[in-house]
Amino acid sequence: MVGKLDHSFTGQILNIDDAQPTEAETAVWNQVSAVLEEAHGILAELQSYNGAGQEIREAIQNPGDLALQEKAWNAVCPLVAKLKRFYEFSLRLENALRSLLEALTSPPYAPMQHLEREQALAKQFAEILHFTLSFDELKMTNPAIQNDFSYYRRTISRNRLNNQQLEAENEVNNEMANRMSLFYAEATPMLKTLSNATTKFVSENKTLPIEDTTDCLSTMACVCRVMLETPEYRCRFTNTDTMLFCMRVMVGVIILYDHVHPVGAFAKTSKIDMKGCIKVLKEQPSNSVEGLLNALRYTTRHLNDDSTSKQIRALLQ
Repeated sequence: MVGKLDHSFTGQILNIDDAQPTEAETAVWNQVSAVLEEAHGILAELQSYNGAGQEIREAIQNPGDLALQEKAWNAVCPLVAKLKRFYEFSLRLENALRSLLEALTSPPYAPMQHLEREQALAKQFAEILHFTLSFDELKMTNPAIQNDFSYYRRTISRNRLNNQQLEAENEVNNEMANRMSLFYAEATPMLKTLSNATTKFVSENKTLPIEDTTDCLSTMACVCRVMLETPEYRCRFTNTDTMLFCMRVMVGVIILYDHVHPVGAFAKTSKIDMKGCIKVLKEQPSNSVEGLLNALRYTTRHLNDDSTSKQIRALLQ
C-alpha cells in the first residue's frame, strides 16, 4: 500500500538532487528540460508584472483625451504580448507533463518502481508542479493581469465597431483572445491546465489502469509528506526554499490525484494521508502556506463530497 513507504525507499527517492537521466530517459528528459529552462524566465516576468492600472484609469476618466487613450493602449499592448507568452507556455507545459506521465506509468513497472528507476524524470515532474503552484500563487495576488486584459479586449471591440483594425490584433486575434480569457479567468490557470491534461491522459489511455496514474501521484504525495514530517530528512533541507518546493509538489500531486481519481483524495479509501499532509502544511508559517491551503480549498474537486470526513473539512476551515 502506498500509504506506508519504508524509509529506505523514501531516502532513495529523496536523493534526486543529483539524479542524472539514464539512456532510456534521455529523450523525454531533454524535451522536458527545454520547457523547464523557460519556466524560470516566465516566473521572473510574472513576478515583475506591474500592469497598466494608472494609464487605464486616466484613459477611462478622460474618454475624450486621445493622447491618454493612446498612452493606455501603448502601455497595455506589450503586457498582453507577455500574457500571450505565458498562455502559450502553459500548452508546452501540458505536453511536457503528458510525456512524463507516459514515461512514469508505462508497463511493466509499478509506479513505485518507476519513481525509483527514473529519478531524473520524477525530479522533473516535481519541478513542473513547483513551477505551476508558484505561477498560480503570483497570478492570484495580481489583479492587474485580468484588468489589463479586459481593457485590451474592450478597446479592440470598440475599435471593431468603428471599423478600425488595430495592429496589436495581429498579435492576439479574436480566437486567441477567447482562449486566453478562459485561461486567465481561472483562479489557478496553470494547475487547471495540468489537471485537465492528467484527466485527458487517463481517459485516452483506456488500456492503462487508472491506478497506475493515481498511484504514481499518491506515492509522490507520500514521499513529500514523509520528507516534511521526519526530522532526519527535514534537517537535510539546506534552506526554506527546499521546504517550499516539497510543500508545493505535495499539494500539486494531491490536486491532480483528486481530479483524476473517481472518489478523489479526501475519501477514507484514498491512498493519500490527507490528515497528515494538511497537518504538515499547518505547522509552517501561515504566510508561506496560505496560498497552498487555498489551492486545496478551492481547486480540488471532492473536498465538499459527503465522503469527506468532518475532521478533514475542519482542518481546512
